[in-house]
Amino acid sequence: MRGTAVAAAIALAYGAGVVTGSGPRRPTAAADGSVLNEAAAKIGRHAAVPVERGDLDRAAIEGMLGVLGDKWATYYSAREYDDVEGRLNGDYGGVGLWLGTKDGDGGRDGRGRVLVASVQPGTAAARAGVRAGDVITEVAGSSVAGWDVGRVAKALRGRLGEAVELTVERGRRTRRFHLVRTPVPEEDVTVTDLADDARLIRVDAFTRGTGRRVRAAVSGESPPGRPGGVVLDLRGNPGGLLEEAVETASAFLRSGPVATYLPRGRQARRFGVGTPGDAQTPLVVLVDAGTASAAEVVAGSLRDRDRAVIIGSRTYGKASVQESITLGDGSVIELTVGRYRTPSGRNLDGVGIEPDIAVSADRPPAVAERRARTVLRGLNATLPDED
Repeated sequence: MRGTAVAAAIALAYGAGVVTGSGPRRPTAAADGSVLNEAAAKIGRHAAVPVERGDLDRAAIEGMLGVLGDKWATYYSAREYDDVEGRLNGDYGGVGLWLGTKDGDGGRDGRGRVLVASVQPGTAAARAGVRAGDVITEVAGSSVAGWDVGRVAKALRGRLGEAVELTVERGRRTRRFHLVRTPVPEEDVTVTDLADDARLIRVDAFTRGTGRRVRAAVSGESPPGRPGGVVLDLRGNPGGLLEEAVETASAFLRSGPVATYLPRGRQARRFGVGTPGDAQTPLVVLVDAGTASAAEVVAGSLRDRDRAVIIGSRTYGKASVQESITLGDGSVIELTVGRYRTPSGRNLDGVGIEPDIAVSADRPPAVAERRARTVLRGLNATLPDED
């Protein structure tokens, strides 16, 4: 099958254009028997335009991935994957933007325009003058037409200290910003104590250690003091590590299922609560069109288990799981290897999660937060009085 894919990729490369000479030579096997190596060697030797072998390898691998029809399949050079690993470890830079869309659907149909929902104070974007409502048109010189929120967010993140160019439309004017990426605050988990003994826990991505930090905030270990209600903010969270999502959901459940993973050709794997969590404290989860993948595992499990009220706009709808496979030169291919289901068996792929209480993505983020606090007060009022 793999040889067929390679041959198809090479055939596509030569299937158009004008052919000169007396026709193809009689087939001969390459020294190591690899058609791919033979083709690369002959392209390097005979092509009118010089090309590096590394560029040919990348083109061939990306061609093979394209045959899969897997939009999440990706090839990374060794250096590029160092950046990916850094993000999973929480060691990456951002510019301080929360993103939304003009039409509230996350840009899935290619018509939605990604805009700045809010700007985090003290960040590169805030210092440069980026404003909520700015419509993003380019990132790093590339047009974002047809991009969804997750893709724009990924393009804005990268190595600490590196710069990224951002172009926006503000009214009828175009503005360009040179933003230097800075560390993401508090390793992707920020905790804010609110009025009425409530606590806001914002999770920007599910990197290593996220579940532990969320559990500490819920239990009152860090910061100290058990909250009387929790707002779990997953807006703009593109996902991350499945295990960290399971641990985060477990922080709010006593026992039982969290998600089911269905890998190709293998037996289903069921993820459940390991260490019992807090199943009593009133809980609201904030979501939007940028809430995807592992973040949807958390929201979906808490919804199916009747543990939380979901507020915001429909989530992205990504229920696939990717696995990284390292090649001999340190480069990596990332493939979709399975799907997950919520505790009730729902498949969220292409569907997402509809909130219990809808708040338009066009509204400022503070609107959903105020609604969440109102709901928490109502939930607290229904709790039985302590003896």
